Amino acid sequence: MIARLVWIATLAIVAVIIAGLQLDRQTRRTSAIAQGVPELFRSAAQFPIAANALAGPDPVLALSEAEKLVSRRPMPAEHLRVLAQAQFAAGDYNQGTLTIQYAAQRGWRDPLAQESMLRLALSAGDKPEAARRYAALFLRRDTRDELLEELGREVLAEPEGAGRTTLVDIVSGGERWHNQFMNRGARVMPPDAFAEIVRSTIAQGARYDCGLLEQAGRVVSARDEAIGASFAEIVDDQC
Repeated sequence: MIARLVWIATLAIVAVIIAGLQLDRQTRRTSAIAQGVPELFRSAAQFPIAANALAGPDPVLALSEAEKLVSRRPMPAEHLRVLAQAQFAAGDYNQGTLTIQYAAQRGWRDPLAQESMLRLALSAGDKPEAARRYAALFLRRDTRDELLEELGREVLAEPEGAGRTTLVDIVSGGERWHNQFMNRGARVMPPDAFAEIVRSTIAQGARYDCGLLEQAGRVVSARDEAIGASFAEIVDDQC
């Protein structure tokens, strides 16, 4: 009899554990149920809970939930980024700066971490690092053009400066994204910076599709007629 009760109790405990783990896993698809996951089983559920707390009015609660998130799942860069945001909101700027650096090093695909690192690099006067972060954002199709325009005005402001020369090296070494650079760069980069980068990469051996060059030239001309005229010379020389 006792053995049977122990067996039933064991099955009940296992069932509770499995239900808790399944509920936690389901939050990856349905984040609204995260608060319903018992504290003991929160892993995936902790991310939406921390994110919701961060959007709320209590920075102390946001920091507490973000610390729980990182203690339970420390690897994803997005989790470190949430912790950094919570630290900034709580006024711990030094620790927040360190945390966002760790997040950006760990996850080049996290756009908010990259943007934060870009702005930190600009504040420190490190244009090469800012240009590398700009390239990471540029390659993400979901990065807003308006953000790239805003950041490009700062990163690529100086003719033949460190920001532009760093991007020249990146574009020259990345033939697989030449088409994306040509299509998007003409729209979002400062026209003179875009023309300089195209000219410099061609000098380093890059070869662009003539149709894309001509299309980019039209976009540049619509934004800046004088730069468009000089860009037409690049097109003539290349094609």
